[in-house]
Amino acid sequence: MVRQLKGYHHTQILREDSSTVIYRGIKELDKTPVIIKYIKTEYPTIEDIARLKYEYKILQSLEIVGVVKCYGLEDKHQFGAIILEDFGGEPLSKYLSQKSFDLSDFLAVGIQLAETLANLHQYKITHNNLKTGNVFFNPQTGQVKIDDFSLATYLDEEKQTISNQNFFEDALYISPEQTGRMNRLVDYRTDFYSLGIIFYEMLTGQLPCQSNELLELVHWHIAKIPISPSTIAKNLGLREIPQVVSDIVMKLLAKTAEERYQNALGLKADLEMCLNLLQTTGEIAPFQVGQLDLHSQFSIPQKLYGRELEVKILMAAFERISQGTTEIMLVSGYSGVGKSSLVYEIHKPIVRQRGYFIFGKFDQFKRNIPYAALIQAFQELVRQLLTESNERISIWRAKLLKVLGVNGQVIIDVIPEVERIIEPQPAVPELGTSESQNRFNRVFRQFIYVFCKLEHPLVLFLDDLQWADSASLKLIQLLINDPNSQYLLLIGAYRDNEVSATHSLMLTLSELQQAGAVMNNIVLEPLHLDDVSQLIADTFQSNQKQDLLTHHSPSTHSLAELIFNKTQGNPFFLSQLLKSLYQDNLLWFNFHQACWQWNIERLQHIDITDNVVELMVSRIQKLLPRTQNVLKLGACIGDKFTLEVLSIINEKSLSETALDLWEALEVGLILPLNQDYKIPLVIDIENFSKKKEGEDTSFLAASSSPTIVYKFLHDRVQQAAYSLIPKAECRQKHLRIGELLLEHTPETELEENIFEIVNQLNIGAQLLTQQKRKDELAVLNLMAGQKAKKATAYEPALKYLKVGLEILSERSWQTNYDLTLALYVEATSAEFLNNNFEQTAMLLDFGQKRFVRGY
Repeated sequence: MVRQLKGYHHTQILREDSSTVIYRGIKELDKTPVIIKYIKTEYPTIEDIARLKYEYKILQSLEIVGVVKCYGLEDKHQFGAIILEDFGGEPLSKYLSQKSFDLSDFLAVGIQLAETLANLHQYKITHNNLKTGNVFFNPQTGQVKIDDFSLATYLDEEKQTISNQNFFEDALYISPEQTGRMNRLVDYRTDFYSLGIIFYEMLTGQLPCQSNELLELVHWHIAKIPISPSTIAKNLGLREIPQVVSDIVMKLLAKTAEERYQNALGLKADLEMCLNLLQTTGEIAPFQVGQLDLHSQFSIPQKLYGRELEVKILMAAFERISQGTTEIMLVSGYSGVGKSSLVYEIHKPIVRQRGYFIFGKFDQFKRNIPYAALIQAFQELVRQLLTESNERISIWRAKLLKVLGVNGQVIIDVIPEVERIIEPQPAVPELGTSESQNRFNRVFRQFIYVFCKLEHPLVLFLDDLQWADSASLKLIQLLINDPNSQYLLLIGAYRDNEVSATHSLMLTLSELQQAGAVMNNIVLEPLHLDDVSQLIADTFQSNQKQDLLTHHSPSTHSLAELIFNKTQGNPFFLSQLLKSLYQDNLLWFNFHQACWQWNIERLQHIDITDNVVELMVSRIQKLLPRTQNVLKLGACIGDKFTLEVLSIINEKSLSETALDLWEALEVGLILPLNQDYKIPLVIDIENFSKKKEGEDTSFLAASSSPTIVYKFLHDRVQQAAYSLIPKAECRQKHLRIGELLLEHTPETELEENIFEIVNQLNIGAQLLTQQKRKDELAVLNLMAGQKAKKATAYEPALKYLKVGLEILSERSWQTNYDLTLALYVEATSAEFLNNNFEQTAMLLDFGQKRFVRGY
């Protein structure tokens, strides 16, 4: 569809991609040359419009020579557009398709781009989407500027994933951490990797990875070292590329952020050195790159320390199941000791071998929700599958339908996202209780085994098993004990100090062991002082021996000892303590002496807590009161929460709630799980598609509001936020949350959200005084019990039904006969299905006596 903004004349299309189209044009009023960037689609979604507005928000705040200037935003018409300066440039991708750079021009352009990145990073902005199509170059002046800030962020760290096959073009330039398949958060150093690919293309005329498949690109970014530009030049008979220039590009393309440049000014210095040598001597003599790369930005390395043996044990287990076996690997240890980080470390090598790695986490506030972590894990698997090509998705659809047959709806009932692959399925026939459970167990195993194959083994990681529901534990038993199970590694992490010998998890593990399951256990210990010393040295880029010989930077050994004594080697506590000291300006970078500094005597005499929850509480209490409030509300929901639910219980709009939460995102206590978190920062979502007087909104896409999801950085952050709620108010807080969720849930969606609502209400059930409200809650518990029973989760079902029975009045047989009968029938059935035969008889007897008393 041709775009034509009133008051502007188009002269040519400069660039067009899947989401936007850019024209060169003239502003008719004053004949100013401009660039006009439109949303491409005829019916823009809220995400499309938010990206445009967010880009405008960033650009209007920047005064950087190397960034395309923004003149304004035009959004009061059908065509949303940004008006940008026209400095005579064209997309670098277009230029490279016709011409190539000589070495001196390459260096001149590279220096400009490095300086621009340095300025952006000084503004605390990460571009996140550098590619040749987003770099404009004027061949007459040699000037180069960066465009397209639609994916940029102000956050120090983000968790990103590729979630749509339309992102193929972007995937050519993304960093390994942007794939979401590594144990790494994304920070400003992702821009260096993308710049490395741009440099590679400018020097060699080709991309380092040639592939038409998204997954192939993901595997390449994660695992394959590119052929160096100097080698490519030799192989293709191109002009010689000096080794130093090649080394600079390869340093940018390092797979881990710690091995890349740490400061764009360090990159600029190396490029300037090359250009100076070329201009003065006619050649670039070898020198060590990165010598002037100041590590002035505070960043704790995300690599693991002291876990080499444990990683080998996990990888050995993966190698074994890749031969066709099934086993369970348990990782136990205290909270914060690094169990999850250890397991995530094998994500990268598993992906390299084409295996699937999926993850689910049990929640202490959702223990009665059956299969919660398993559902979460397979939702993630479905999202991975949907990033594949349409051809591959069709293959998956055929495989799933072949094994599921007419029972596809059984899986969809538990994991609704599966419907996006196999499409709507017919309802399954009603069966008796035991037959229904047998069908569910059989169908779920068939579903999982589709993904457990020689060509793609499956690793299923379930975190916080100490909070697992009974239904999940039983299903785990069935999977591990099934003689037909192959190519499956189930990794379970749990806090061994929070389970006793009679805990349901330990009883399940004992039964698995007695049944002959292949089961191993890694007991994770705190870090040793040597590991902490190395982490501190790497954080501050210190050579400990050299430090002792100079007066510039203090020795990291004394700091490591202090940190170790306070944290006892707990990795999470350690990293958070370092961040706290930095935020309190007790650790600082001295630019005059080019090193990190601190006053060890001052640190030794200040009151530093030796309790991680207390530390997190102190960090939270430094935030704005409104931010503290939403963190407390989020902690009541769970380790993850959606903006929609948070705004309901915060009793504010989505945009107001997102702003309330923003400071927690800035300091890293909360992480957004997708890019949609930016939408409410620039758009009033609730009123987005409402027709305003005199305004045409018919061009908007009829799409639902995006699901914006956040997670706490760690369970200890959630625990700290929850601890700030006075104990006397906890029950009331949960009751109010449940009431608000119930009030805002349409009747048609009540069953879908019943567990989340009832779990909140039940915590505060003791506060209910009116029998009418108790009866209403009993109805909801009946619904929750029936839903859990339908999912063959009989123990959680019984818990809900018992709550319903407990809050009935003594005269309920007379005042609420149908409800009372239904609860007793369902509870008696649930007791029987849990093999509690004595309790079944007792409940029948108790119900009869209560019936007699009621009349």
